[in-house]
Amino acid sequence: MGFDIVRDLPPALHDRAAAWTFIREFAAGWGLPLGREDGTPEAELAEAEDRLGLRLPAAVREAYALLGRRPDLHSNLDTLLSPGELAVEHGALVFREENQGAALWGVMLGDLGRDDPPVHVRQDLADKYAELWEPWTDRFSPAVLEIVLAESTQGPEELCDARDLAPGEDDELARRFALVPFPSESGQNFYTAPGVLLSDGGGAWLSVRARDPDTLDRFRTAFPGDWVNA
Repeated sequence: MGFDIVRDLPPALHDRAAAWTFIREFAAGWGLPLGREDGTPEAELAEAEDRLGLRLPAAVREAYALLGRRPDLHSNLDTLLSPGELAVEHGALVFREENQGAALWGVMLGDLGRDDPPVHVRQDLADKYAELWEPWTDRFSPAVLEIVLAESTQGPEELCDARDLAPGEDDELARRFALVPFPSESGQNFYTAPGVLLSDGGGAWLSVRARDPDTLDRFRTAFPGDWVNA
């Protein structure tokens, strides 16, 4: 049957083994195949655990072992921290940083004993007393799915582009493209059509990845606007 984002995502949201399979098939289907050398070696994960004095949850270890050394899948815009950069801050194991330092993603220390723990996000606010860890995904594996989908739309210029969404265009996206069934706490929606993956950035910013430059050009012609890379 081949890989299909819309069809294959729902099972991946509920089973972490299926999540890793989804990521492998997504990467292969979009010209980004994963190999054994792309994962973080066990020795680096063990060293991080010794340094931090804690045991990484199974899902965290599995995710890093799958794609830890593939920043093109997880760190084109925001950054998945390397094992050596993992840190405990504000009562959580921080594993990801927003590109301008505006947010952190982490697993609460009290959840580290769970195989696939929830992920929370903490915004950097002017009023530090107002900063709180807010729910992001109910488990770590769906967080990795969202990271891979979102970061894939922020890749090389010959395959990716972005522009502002005009008022009402988010509704047009929903009419013209297939919604990827991802229950995002951030409000970010993903859409797909043959050869393209779209993210609406929460309704204000449209990012697109195409399988090849010609498909990207055709998409920009069909959905015109002030594209950054055009």
